[in-house]
Amino acid sequence: MRDMGNHGQGAPSGAPFLILVWAGLAGAAGVGLAAAAAHKVDSPALASSATLLTLHAAAAVGIVSVALRAAWRRLWSTTALLMLFAASLFTGEIAYHTFSSDASFQMLAPVGGSLMIVSWLLVACLAIAEALAKR
Repeated sequence: MRDMGNHGQGAPSGAPFLILVWAGLAGAAGVGLAAAAAHKVDSPALASSATLLTLHAAAAVGIVSVALRAAWRRLWSTTALLMLFAASLFTGEIAYHTFSSDASFQMLAPVGGSLMIVSWLLVACLAIAEALAKR
């Protein structure tokens, strides 16, 4: 089997690899939650959060691809991690509340939502910084 870019260095490691693993799991969870919202639980909140989780998982994959070619790789990677953490926190609380009817952790959804906004603002700021650095 051909080595796909690892160049004989052993198992892949580091932030990009871990971000991609998390993004893959988050994307799969988002699709699973969307299916549950469509077929098992009548919950617009669950459906919306599933969409947000899937969208942010895909965005994190895109951010990793930018990070691999960027001047500020660690900041891009940190932004992708923040985005995944925020989306997971937001969606996790909504899914927990939907399936358990326990509102004990309801404060986590607005925290996660706020952090998702911050992560998108960081994407914009980093994009501007990258453009200015190339001038």
